Amino acid sequence: MAERSTAAVDVADNSGEQSLTAEADQSTADGVAKNRERDTDSDEAQENTGTDGSGKTSPPELHSGHKLARRYRLEECVTRLDGFSSWRAVDEKLRRAVGVHILPADHSRARSVLAAARSSALLGDPRFVQVLDAVEENDVVYVVHEWLPDATELTTLLAAGPLEVYDAYQMVSQVTAAMAAAHREGLAHLRLNPNAVLRTSTGQWRIRGLAVNAALRGVSSDTPQRTDTESIGALLYAALTQRWPYESDAYGLSGLPKDVGLIPPDQVRAGVHRGLSELAMRALANDGATASRHESPCTTPEELVKAIGEMPRIRPPEPAFTSPPEYQPTSYQQGSYGRPAPHPGISQPVPTPPPPLQSRTGKVLKWAVSALLIAALGLGSWQLADALMDQGGKTDDSNQTQTTDGDGDRKPAAPLRRIPIESVREFAPSGSGIQEDEVQLAIDGRADTAWITPQYKGYANFGNLPQRREGSGLILDLGSVKDVSRLDVSMYRSGHTTEVLAADADASFPSSLSDFSQRLTKLSVAGSSLQVELKKPIRTRYLLVHVTELPQDGSASLFRGGIAEVEVRG
Repeated sequence: MAERSTAAVDVADNSGEQSLTAEADQSTADGVAKNRERDTDSDEAQENTGTDGSGKTSPPELHSGHKLARRYRLEECVTRLDGFSSWRAVDEKLRRAVGVHILPADHSRARSVLAAARSSALLGDPRFVQVLDAVEENDVVYVVHEWLPDATELTTLLAAGPLEVYDAYQMVSQVTAAMAAAHREGLAHLRLNPNAVLRTSTGQWRIRGLAVNAALRGVSSDTPQRTDTESIGALLYAALTQRWPYESDAYGLSGLPKDVGLIPPDQVRAGVHRGLSELAMRALANDGATASRHESPCTTPEELVKAIGEMPRIRPPEPAFTSPPEYQPTSYQQGSYGRPAPHPGISQPVPTPPPPLQSRTGKVLKWAVSALLIAALGLGSWQLADALMDQGGKTDDSNQTQTTDGDGDRKPAAPLRRIPIESVREFAPSGSGIQEDEVQLAIDGRADTAWITPQYKGYANFGNLPQRREGSGLILDLGSVKDVSRLDVSMYRSGHTTEVLAADADASFPSSLSDFSQRLTKLSVAGSSLQVELKKPIRTRYLLVHVTELPQDGSASLFRGGIAEVEVRG
């Protein structure tokens, strides 16, 4: 079996120390107060107390209603562990909920916590729960971070069962891409577990406690990239099987049977996606213990991102439409309007329908109608032929006005050529993207791949979120100014409210809606495809496929959309 990192799995199986419990790991609640813990005598507290002496420092005497910096009012203690405490609080200045970690200024880890919080705040990646403030004052060090009341921990999701294939794919894709970005900036998590991964109401996955959670507990690693990669593999393993990929139980999940070793997820549970099962093994088995598989292990998030990109893309499930209820005619349609209600127990005779027109009068009427129809058809045909002959004469005359060459023949119009799209990026005027890593799927020449938004609840306009007030979409960069005559857009499904805009020829890296001054189509509801043919070519380098509202995704309260393919001609 491959070597296990203590920071990744919360099990000190190499050092001889006691194994940590899942309850101890639930102690940092950065935005979700669902797994609360107030036990200060946990295994983790005992372990850290004996290693660096941090347990000798008593936590500050704080209580609900206490204010920090005359701004952050403490509301509820979520964690009190190992000399520090975590609180749900209210930022009275901005009137919003926040989370706060507090520890004494003379705590042995206070300096490292401040440094980690400030480094994490500089990253500014929206895929991570953001650090809002890191302060030392009045013999106290505190770190303020976002509080996400609408987010759900992966621990809670797995308590109900393993994730669906598409949800597990989205989770590992988004978490891996986020951690790869963090490591490029020199930041590691080292405590990446089901309690640190959250799914928001819009379907996005976010990571909390980057660098800070490890600093609070004094966790470090000589191979941080490998540690975080193995942790991602454990998350995917748990999402596919609802089992923790080690012998110890953790995070409310049962561990693997003892003396069995690390077996692939598709051998633990039937119906597991084969590609995701192999991906989990490549991330977990960093010493090459990949069971019977032949793929090389992934030891960094970047390698894992590449492995995910090489997989066949997993599409979301098709929405299930329920059949309408059986039609029930009303009493009026049954012909009983105005009739007295039948007495109970007495069956009513069914009226016999009148016979067809079989009498002499009926036959005369049928022959008369037939004669009129034949006469009308004959007159219409004669008028149509006469109109066509007149139009033919006019066409012959008009052809003589077209541009001709020296021999008098007509000069055919030059066929439109496909204009290559140099790059594509997401339209995100607020600076917050949706699925930025998947925009290339809209210009890869394949109709079976697409840039797809997360699922939004309640509102078709991207969940009515403030950062999506101007919608979203894709900005196409043609590389240089071109003459554009036609645009073909294949949508992910029918029902998008969308428009196509173009920037001026002298525009440079447009990003806001006002930068695209040329309107090529009106804002309207599109079908499965959108075709734009211009009577006169426009000169531009940048095009915007702008989406303001999404189609329904299986029910009247869920919405999801996307763009499958874009082709430009000129």
